[in-house]
Amino acid sequence: MSVTVKELLEAGAHFGHQAHRWNPKMQRYILGKRGGIHLIDLRKTAAGFEKALDAVRQVSGRGGRVLFVGTKKQAQEIMAEEARRCGQYYVNRRWLGGQLTNFKTIKVRTAKLRELDTASQDGTYGRYSKKEALTMERLRTKLEIALGGIKEMPQTPDMMFVIDPRREKIAIAEANMLGIPVVAIVDTNCDPEAVDYPVPANDDSSRAIRLLVGRFADAIIESRKSAPAPAPAPAAEGDADADAAKPAARKPAAKKPAAKKPAPKPAAKAAAPKAEAAEAAEAEEAPATEAVETPVEAAAETQEG
Repeated sequence: MSVTVKELLEAGAHFGHQAHRWNPKMQRYILGKRGGIHLIDLRKTAAGFEKALDAVRQVSGRGGRVLFVGTKKQAQEIMAEEARRCGQYYVNRRWLGGQLTNFKTIKVRTAKLRELDTASQDGTYGRYSKKEALTMERLRTKLEIALGGIKEMPQTPDMMFVIDPRREKIAIAEANMLGIPVVAIVDTNCDPEAVDYPVPANDDSSRAIRLLVGRFADAIIESRKSAPAPAPAPAAEGDADADAAKPAARKPAAKKPAAKKPAPKPAAKAAAPKAEAAEAAEAEEAPATEAVETPVEAAAETQEG
């Protein structure tokens, strides 16, 4: 995952700036001078890059976020491509002042950008007039150029990777103010003391930039894959064991239908037994009446006779 001196040499990472444009603080990284151009000691480049890789592995291994910053023409596409490949964030157009120190305001604008992205995809533009839709699209394009690489970044990053710290001095000043460690590719005209992990190399060569940024992204991907998965909570393990020991749950038996109450008999049928009982009572009283009337009739018949 590291880089060798041979690979750096083939990528042209050893070429510095003209000797009269150098920064004296880079003296310890300069091997010599040829044709009025300083040459960088690639052994120190490889050693510095190895330290930077160790630092980014630690940050990425614990789930930290890394921000790639490179706005010079040679680095714009490379930074965006490699940052997307390793699932990180990037700024490759223009660094807005306060992008870290005033991140609360930046989050408002990134939220607006996400809202406009959604509106452009789900057909919301169709509900507005042509002029309003065109204005919204222009705003979306403007925000995408400035904040497209950080629109999903929830908070300030845990590390910053910079190409040419002299050009990105505002970004480095904000990172230093917030205590964010900075890894930077420094050329012979830069100040290595402004960053935490300087990597002396040619920051104008697209081949050198692609080599170093690509290996940096590879280290992030590798550390993410090898990061230990979070252990499950003990309670969850106990529950899992208990569930495994329990027999399979039986299906609940089908409920028996409730017994139906007998339907009430019609009123006519209920009255029938009463009528029958009344007739029976009358039949019983009839003989008694006849027995009382019989002697009277007999006496009357006797008097008549």
